[in-house]
Amino acid sequence: MTRQGNWNYPTAIRFGNGRLCELAAVCQSLGINRPLIVTDPGLRPLPMIAEALKSCREQGLEAAVFSDIKSNPSGRNVADGAAFFRAHDHDGVVAIGGGSALDAGKAIALIADQACRLFDLEDVGDNWQRANSHAIHPIIAVPTTAGTGSEVGRAAVITDTDQQVKRIIFHPRLLPAAVIADPTLTLDLPAALTAATGMDALSHNLEAFCAPGYHPMARGIAVEGIRLVKHWLPRAYADGHDIAARAEMLAASTMGATAFQRGLGAMQALAHPLGALYDAHHGMLNAVLMPYVLTTNRPQIEEQLGYLAQCLDLPSPSALIDWVLELRQSLAIPHQLSALGIDTENAGLVGEMAAVDPSAATNPIALSAADYSQLFRRAVNGDL
Repeated sequence: MTRQGNWNYPTAIRFGNGRLCELAAVCQSLGINRPLIVTDPGLRPLPMIAEALKSCREQGLEAAVFSDIKSNPSGRNVADGAAFFRAHDHDGVVAIGGGSALDAGKAIALIADQACRLFDLEDVGDNWQRANSHAIHPIIAVPTTAGTGSEVGRAAVITDTDQQVKRIIFHPRLLPAAVIADPTLTLDLPAALTAATGMDALSHNLEAFCAPGYHPMARGIAVEGIRLVKHWLPRAYADGHDIAARAEMLAASTMGATAFQRGLGAMQALAHPLGALYDAHHGMLNAVLMPYVLTTNRPQIEEQLGYLAQCLDLPSPSALIDWVLELRQSLAIPHQLSALGIDTENAGLVGEMAAVDPSAATNPIALSAADYSQLFRRAVNGDL
């Protein structure tokens, strides 16, 4: 089967091997003449960035690169990128990388020419309306991992280092105008990152599926996203150059972020403060937290888990949770947060932060700060 196509949901997506070569044409279609390529320091020296620059410059586009981004991008990273954008008179952003580069690039395009501050646009109430929508520059997203799905999201997660909290920045125009989803760009992703990002995609699809509320389109996308992860993540992990597996995981990642407009839940609500406090990898946090959250929510989602188990050819909800545990083990994901250097010293603070995280609003069960603290302690100690 040819894994190639142009899709227009939820935005314009050019999916297929080798399609990074179309970058200049995509820029031109959006009226971008001076693109700023935003990436991370690890990707900066790799051939894909050189190829992107070459593609642009050969077509007369004055492209440059900004890569001063942490793995959990901070407000300072975004401010520095916005200053670079203005200083060099750029008119659009090409974000290339995993979630950190994509989120930072989107935030730079959003805030570079705004009168308000970045964190004024946190996803609370109608804060997004504070932005001048006409001053938001066009965004092209080029994912190099299969996990966050930020290439099809309307938000960016940025760390407020002053307050040690991750803030979700939202605006409808943060949805990239175009996506180049080229599976060949994910071929050299190390096995450990393949596992962590793949489990991040699973967490998005799972939480979207289990979220309350009526959204049958998102629910259906989530089921297929989970099915793809079940079949293809072990293959991508075992052989990083299995291009079919890489393509299907890239699709599953995009599907998770499309589906989670239905909502997320306690996995994300806990992973956000833990990422801010411990600077830990977001996908790895979700991977470790996953079974603890599923068992906590199980009294409310038993019917959903039963349906999902049928879709995955598993005999029962218990077998579905067992599958998650077996998948984690096969991917060398630790069973408890203590293996990531996290202890229970900040359990009270973590609980308070998780309870007010926007993702907590759509968890199937309303959990208090004390509930989140207890859930966190269980995940630290491996008490499933």
